[in-house]
Amino acid sequence: MKNKDLNTLKKNTVFSNDFIWGVATSSYQIEGAPDSDGKGPSVWDTFSHTPGKIKNNDNGDLACDHYNLWPQDIKLMVKLGINAYRFSISWPRIFPTGVEKTPNQLGLDFYDRIVDSLLENNITPFITLNHWDMPQGLEDHGGWPNRSIVEQFVKYTHHVSKVLGDRVKNWITHNEPWCISYLGYIIGRKPPGLINAWTKSLATAHHLLLSNGIAIKEIKLNSHQSQVGITLNLNTAEPASKSSYDNEACQLYDSQFNRLYLDPIYKGEYPNNLFQYLINKDLIKESDLDFIRPNDLKIISDKMDFLGVNYYSRAIIRDEEVDDKKNLPQTIKMGPKTDFGWEVYPTGIYDLMMRLKNDYHVPKIYITENGCSYGDSPNESGIINDQKRIDYYSSHLKELKKAIYDGAPCEGYFAWSLMDNFEWAEGYSQRFGLVWIDFDSLKRIPKNSFYWYKNYISKNGNENS
Repeated sequence: MKNKDLNTLKKNTVFSNDFIWGVATSSYQIEGAPDSDGKGPSVWDTFSHTPGKIKNNDNGDLACDHYNLWPQDIKLMVKLGINAYRFSISWPRIFPTGVEKTPNQLGLDFYDRIVDSLLENNITPFITLNHWDMPQGLEDHGGWPNRSIVEQFVKYTHHVSKVLGDRVKNWITHNEPWCISYLGYIIGRKPPGLINAWTKSLATAHHLLLSNGIAIKEIKLNSHQSQVGITLNLNTAEPASKSSYDNEACQLYDSQFNRLYLDPIYKGEYPNNLFQYLINKDLIKESDLDFIRPNDLKIISDKMDFLGVNYYSRAIIRDEEVDDKKNLPQTIKMGPKTDFGWEVYPTGIYDLMMRLKNDYHVPKIYITENGCSYGDSPNESGIINDQKRIDYYSSHLKELKKAIYDGAPCEGYFAWSLMDNFEWAEGYSQRFGLVWIDFDSLKRIPKNSFYWYKNYISKNGNENS
């Protein structure tokens, strides 16, 4: 056999026999039941009910009603053929205000039933403890910029892992801290909706990372032989041109988006160029960084079992502070976009995997989210032909396959998402699901992409099968 043919065969069969194939969801996006069985309000309950914050003034009060329809949704997972399900715990279901001394048993019971059902169906649970829906009561006490929240998160982690840790062995502490820190405190698109609150944004990032480091130890005490990590939304960033201005802007973006989280975890330090830039721009003072205390970075950089990676697209960075006359014309052209306006750029997942392997020596990676929004709906025959979504998954998995072949330590892939859901500030206007949801009747209809993914999983990604 020719070397080229042999390499092709290897790339087709690159996924290990125990590769994790899953789907992902989050509690606020699918559960509904905002005050059932003792649940308290989350920051997203508050934010979504604030006029003007969510498209069409939508909210998550009903969402997919997964709180009541979860047995139906697990049947869909069985039909899909996945071997793992990533889902999140609603923090205020466990601690309604966040400050209670003892947990709400009815909230724990709900997730207890889900875990048991998943295991009965040979589906491995991957639990995310914080997918953004923090108790509103904790926000009222200062939220993530307040260091005391670290203790509250660890308390919550302790009780959940103590109850579920005998069966759940895969844990994710936080989902996408960048979104909480930047979109919540700089852009205002997520709770608490502040703008340009840089000191609070950085303190939030720090306390999320610090609580991750402490929570890892707590989980391992309660869940023996567990694997614990954090999920970061990462992307590849490229300068719009070869100009020095765009290159510097790109480096700054990378520091703020990627390195602010990767560097402390894997190198025990923060990217100094970001802090210096903010100081030079009078956005923060050096003394504002006093939330970083001695020994914090040692805790943050303690060993972590895996890194969860959410990848959707790349960023093309233009220096917006420079007059265009002083800069070079943009040379990078964007490709096709999803309905969300995000570029479809599958090569980015390969580039990202290689960077994590070579620059950060990450020992184990799971793609914890990858997916796209397209608005396909049922035709006259009730079929949802979402070919663009199939093409998106296919192209990204091909690049992931190449990365694994080239040594990237990726051991699992979770499609985002099992079903259409409440898409945060976009409400119900964006559909990421493999399953179409009629948000009036709550009827579930698998899309063609559902069956494509089912077939892909059944062959373990081997296109020669």
